[in-house]
Amino acid sequence: MNGSKGGRGRRIILWRHGQTAWNLERRFQGTTDIELTATGLGQARRSARLLASLKPAAIISSDLRRAAATAGELATITGHDIAYDAALRETYAGAWQGLTHEEIIARFGEQYAAWKRGEPVRRGGGELETEVADRAAPVVLRHAEKLPDEGTLVVVSHGGTIRTTIGRLLGLEAHHWEGLGGLSNCCWSVLGEGARGWRLTEHNAGTLPEPVLGDDD
Repeated sequence: MNGSKGGRGRRIILWRHGQTAWNLERRFQGTTDIELTATGLGQARRSARLLASLKPAAIISSDLRRAAATAGELATITGHDIAYDAALRETYAGAWQGLTHEEIIARFGEQYAAWKRGEPVRRGGGELETEVADRAAPVVLRHAEKLPDEGTLVVVSHGGTIRTTIGRLLGLEAHHWEGLGGLSNCCWSVLGEGARGWRLTEHNAGTLPEPVLGDDD
């Protein structure tokens, strides 16, 4: 699954998009196509300068606007094209989308509690977290396979999708994925290639501590 081939020194950076208005309102976004705020765009520009210094070999991104705009800031600096893929979108959450966390708890309290307990839940009638990993992780691995030795891939996506993808690439059972904390806006996690597969070398990196605002908090 990890394609390490004895370890080629490759690296995967999973970068969450910048702030949106729905993040601030603690409104569940899912696949709803929400734009970055001005603050979110500033976060993307700042983080892009840091990530550009790591000299990524390739950039892939969710096609939702909040991720695409974030990826665009890095592409502007590096000159790389962006490979967009709908498989990197956030978890589809059906009836939860557009609701605040308070509204979700009020209307879907037991479903919310079961999700937080790590049980497989179709939030709002949407996707299971394992289904998100089923669509997103293979895309990440396919692009990682194309990297040169010591090469770095930047994946621009969403909090829930990044968490499930990390869990899958680390070989963790799905009920342990909740043990990976959420990512703050425009922060990232780094997977490095070891002799036995992918290893989490950094998590929620990129800034002084910021609150996690979004679907995955």
